[in-house]
Amino acid sequence: MRDRCRIKRDDKVKVIVGKDRGKIGKVLKVNRKKDRILVENVNKVKRHTRPSAKQRQGGIVEMEASVHWSNVMVMCDKCLAPVRVKTKQLDDGKKVRVCRKCGELMDH
Repeated sequence: MRDRCRIKRDDKVKVIVGKDRGKIGKVLKVNRKKDRILVENVNKVKRHTRPSAKQRQGGIVEMEASVHWSNVMVMCDKCLAPVRVKTKQLDDGKKVRVCRKCGELMDH
């Protein structure tokens, strides 16, 4: 059975493993099928592109590549630290994410 990814788009995350360890960025995209996420200004790679209709001039383009979601941790706004996340069901039946350190709600 697959692990559940508790990271969503627009979350603030900190990279804990790899060449960009320690960097903090915003999640731009989540690919649940491949268990990967795209984080702003993290895992920058250079792609050699040919001229096309979209891009008039070819050359070397620098862009972000995806990272496995297990290599990042969600940042808590209250703790100001990378934390693990648990889910909690509210009285009205709605599920929310909660910081394991301070108990702060992660979903706004």
